[in-house]
Amino acid sequence: MTEEKTEITETKEEKTETKAVKEGEDNKIYVGIKPFMNYVTAIVMQFQSKGQKDVIVSARGKFISKAIDATEVARRTFLKEEHIQVKDIKISSEQFENKLGKRIFVSTIKILLKK
Repeated sequence: MTEEKTEITETKEEKTETKAVKEGEDNKIYVGIKPFMNYVTAIVMQFQSKGQKDVIVSARGKFISKAIDATEVARRTFLKEEHIQVKDIKISSEQFENKLGKRIFVSTIKILLKK
């Protein structure tokens, strides 16, 4: 598996996003610009196909609501019989410097799902 990391830089003029998964972080899902159902499918696949006991769904900024919605749709619709529970929700903010040199803060969320 290749080693990469998630990075989001937002300014008024441009939006850049690079995504991927670090080695050993197979149970982490980073929510971003892809279609909503891609993330729902990813959550379901982690529990059913890969046999994970816990999955972490992460998002930043405007993608936080998409992460919450994808988590709930996966739990309540596709994983109903598996009794997936939300064990922990962590919220924080990350500090960035945009291209103009201005310091900005971006909210983050991590949702821990357990079987």
